[in-house]
Order: sequence, then structure tokens, then C-alpha cells
Amino acid sequence: MTDHRELRAGDRDRERVAELLRVAVAEGRITLEELHERVDRAYAARTLGDLDGVVADLPVPGVPARPAPSEAGGGLELHTVGGRVEQAGRRTVPAYISARAGRWGKARIDFTRADCPHGEVVLDVEITSWFGDIVVVVPRGWRVRDEDVVRRRLGAVHNHPPVPLAADGVTVRLTGYVQTGDVWVRYRRPPA
Repeated sequence: MTDHRELRAGDRDRERVAELLRVAVAEGRITLEELHERVDRAYAARTLGDLDGVVADLPVPGVPARPAPSEAGGGLELHTVGGRVEQAGRRTVPAYISARAGRWGKARIDFTRADCPHGEVVLDVEITSWFGDIVVVVPRGWRVRDEDVVRRRLGAVHNHPPVPLAADGVTVRLTGYVQTGDVWVRYRRPPA
């Protein structure tokens, strides 16, 4: 299969990027000169990858700025471009986790054996390429909230919690964005 960046861009894609650039000028992120130069590049773009390059240094609308792990009181980073990365087993869960998966990348976070001293854990996800997956495995009774994840293009979050959820269970709040690829949430019985 083809990487999304190699797909041909359409007029609607170019217009969307031009609108992002107009918003960036209004917010003071780029100058008028940069706007004109980037809009010209956007309308000349042949592929989605060309369009991504025009706005790569601008924030994604509707996605709040992410705190650095140091600002979030420590944290864990699980980032992969094209391989697999996993966090599982006995450990203490930090309050903030960042998971990123690129093309063919897979990140897996398994909370079923973990000790969690927090009532809420923020899991910031980012998938920017097809075939990227993030799998989140939580014990039954935990809650995974995904309404703060921005879904763009073909990105999806698959979260079907069993009923009932424990009133005192930990909440994992997903933030960030999924441009393409999938976030899979699995609910498992904790091991004995």
C-alpha cells in the first residue's frame, strides 16, 4: 500500500491548507510574506506530503499544546517511527505518557499489571502515517476517555468499554491527534 504522503492532493486539500495558513497569520504565527510564499507552495503541491511540508511547523487546530513530560511531573515517552515499542509488566504509572507511532510503527501500553497512584493518567497520542497503531490495554473497571483526541483524515479511535465501569477506577484520558492509523483500546481482566 502507498504512504498517504505519496497520494495526489486535491483542490479541497489545498484549500484546507490555505485556510490553516490564514488562521496562522491571524494568530501571529507567520508573517504576511510567509503566507504568500506558503499559499503559493500549497497551490503548487502535487502530493499530500507536499502539503504536509507547508504546515509542518504549525500546530494542529483544535489540538491543545502538549506539555513536555518535565512540565507534566515526569512522564514516559513511547515513540517509534517504524518499529515496535511496548510498556508492560509491573511498574508505577506516571501521570503523563506520550505515545507516537509513524509508518508501520506500533506502540503498546499495557496497564493490567501496573500500579497506578493517580486517579487520572493523560495519554497523549500521535499517529501521522498509515499503518501506525497504538494499542492501550487497561484492566476492566478503568475508564478510557477519547473525546479529546482529534481525528483527521482516516484516523480512528476504537474504544468500546464493557459495562459496568468501576466508580473508583482509574481514568485514562487520551489527548492528541490521529491523522491516519488507529488507536485500539482493549479492556482485560487483571491477571491473578
